[in-house]
Amino acid sequence: MFSYRHGFHAGNHADVLKHVVLVQLLAHMTAKEKPFTFVDTHAGSGAYSLETGSYAAQTAEFAGGVARLWGRADLPGAAGDYLRQVAAFNPDGRLLRYPGSPQIALQMMRPQDRLRLFELHPTDARALRDYFHADARRVAVGREDGFTCLKSVLPPPSRRALVLVDPSYEDKDDYARVAAMMREALVRFPTGVYAVWYPQVRRRESSRLPEQLQRLAGERWLHASLTVCAPPADGLGLFGSGMFVFNPPWPLDARLRGAMPALKAILGRDGAAAFAIQGRQP
Repeated sequence: MFSYRHGFHAGNHADVLKHVVLVQLLAHMTAKEKPFTFVDTHAGSGAYSLETGSYAAQTAEFAGGVARLWGRADLPGAAGDYLRQVAAFNPDGRLLRYPGSPQIALQMMRPQDRLRLFELHPTDARALRDYFHADARRVAVGREDGFTCLKSVLPPPSRRALVLVDPSYEDKDDYARVAAMMREALVRFPTGVYAVWYPQVRRRESSRLPEQLQRLAGERWLHASLTVCAPPADGLGLFGSGMFVFNPPWPLDARLRGAMPALKAILGRDGAAAFAIQGRQP
């Protein structure tokens, strides 16, 4: 317990897919004047250094993710929208920092919107609270288990919410906990927009999770996945990831279809690189 630190993985290919989708969802939520709440169930520390000596520099996973996109002016649609948010966090033009989901949300939200962030890891929770100290009026941070605390903020006072579910899945029980949490959340607040990230790894639970979520989703859902390489021969390691969105806004499908071929081409490592988009929106 408490072994996972997102800082080691900041800006990798899974972050790219997750945040490409997140930026589109935030843009949809902010298009209407009415306020909304952004909830991050596993928020990490908020933002990450990519400079020498940082956690991210030790693994350099960002070199196969955001760094491959950095400086490109030809990224289509949703990919370009995402890179502009990363660039806004690096105003001097050098890729030195990576915005976590809470920071991206803060950049895109309006004064009337609110952030509710959960993080159980003691060090990251403390860093998250310190990072958002100046924004305490809009941002509430709890050192709590997002799996159990999500229900406490649903439905939000504004009756509009975007919820990001992004656990580490280090514990294989996390897959079952995600499904159970989503089942309860959809009962409490069925009209919320929920985005569930999951890893592509050689675990049966990983391949089954999208099917479980689809059964819960009913009439409106979207599932996007990006595979960057063939599964490792030793059965270990991340070879892709996916985002499952409940109640997606209607432009999301088209925006992702415009961007995913470029992400596959730029982030793909071998001939097994691929993407898929499925969904249902009556």
